[in-house]
Amino acid sequence: MSARPQILDGAIAMLRAGESLSLESAAKHAGLTKPGLMYHFPTKEALMLALVDRVVDDWEREVAAQLDGPVESAAPADRIGAYLEWALKGEADLSDLVMFADPRLCERLTARWTERMRPWLAVPDHVPAPERARLAAVRLIADGLWFADAMDNLPPDVQEREALRDLAQSLLEGAR
Repeated sequence: MSARPQILDGAIAMLRAGESLSLESAAKHAGLTKPGLMYHFPTKEALMLALVDRVVDDWEREVAAQLDGPVESAAPADRIGAYLEWALKGEADLSDLVMFADPRLCERLTARWTERMRPWLAVPDHVPAPERARLAAVRLIADGLWFADAMDNLPPDVQEREALRDLAQSLLEGAR
């Protein structure tokens, strides 16, 4: 059995705890030697990219449950609405910000994050500008919720979340 899931679980736990992540610290947390960890992740970049994929994979499973079918056949308003509903749950934590965990790798990690999120959040160019603006506003509301929760930086309370849901739903209705 591969140690990869154990390594990634440990690294995610470290990020949730706000700890610095290195190959050595990840190996120690997983109960491996550094060379043992490097068998699976030869560089810190490889480990960090795998963490981005792991976080997005987990996120996709949760958001996909909000849709009636596959993401490829969902309308932009449905995809972004599913993202909004996930963000309203308030379950984000520091590990969700994995792409910011290493300033030297931030550009590469953010590029992977964007690549993975594009099928969910991109709006086709043919969508009229007013509808695009409504969808962008809902996405930015969801992004703000996600970030506030992940950072525990003045996250909205239950009443504010309901008001944000109502506002975002009215924007989504205008985009359908």
